[in-house]
Amino acid sequence: MKKFSAADLLDLLFYSLSAWLFSFGILRYHRLPKWLCLLVSLLLALAAGGCAALLLGRKRSKRALGKKEREQKEALMLHLALEKEERVREQLRTALCADGREAHCTEGALVADGTAVVPLFTMQPVSADAVAALLKQYGETPFTVACNALTPEAERLLARFGGGVMRGEEIYSLFRRTDTTPSPLICGSLPQRTVKTRMRAAFAKRNARPFFVSGALLLLMSLFVLFPLYYLIAGSVLLATAVFVRIFGRAEG
Repeated sequence: MKKFSAADLLDLLFYSLSAWLFSFGILRYHRLPKWLCLLVSLLLALAAGGCAALLLGRKRSKRALGKKEREQKEALMLHLALEKEERVREQLRTALCADGREAHCTEGALVADGTAVVPLFTMQPVSADAVAALLKQYGETPFTVACNALTPEAERLLARFGGGVMRGEEIYSLFRRTDTTPSPLICGSLPQRTVKTRMRAAFAKRNARPFFVSGALLLLMSLFVLFPLYYLIAGSVLLATAVFVRIFGRAEG
């Protein structure tokens, strides 16, 4: 059985409770016996929770695979941005050769299939100024920029002068396909957000306003629904949370 996160469990509880409240209210509106209303609404709530669990399980599996690949790509790009230039060229050469391409390093430059490959891995997308500097250096000689990402201006400038580009997705696919990913990666283990960190972010002082607005809306809605108890309790809790966060919450920025 797949494990669900706290957020997923809260979603399942929300869907089940919503189905129960809706069905119970409709059945009571038609003046059916209370025991029958409770039984039917409970069964519908369980059915809604079960369907939601199946859908969330499939969605979570796809999300986990996509998230894992993104984390691996980000770790590789961070490694290439922090690694020494000569080692980056050598690692790219190894991957290109393993992919069946002719590549070699000569005079501090990487050449693949007769075209210079310029590693330009930075923490931010490569700017148009950086591309302009390369155009001055290489002139009319064709070259390919290997980078994480390009700004739109840099991409247009490079395309205008016939330069090639190997983006982060292509480079990650190359290393993964050829099984040549550098090991160990520099800062390969990206920091994870702990429960304490998430709680501090959720109860930051700036969140007092959303808590207050949500609580006030729930209290107002309690005036117009058949079963106001849930809205009264939830609204009161949110308003109390807003006051608590405003007084004791941590100011950010």
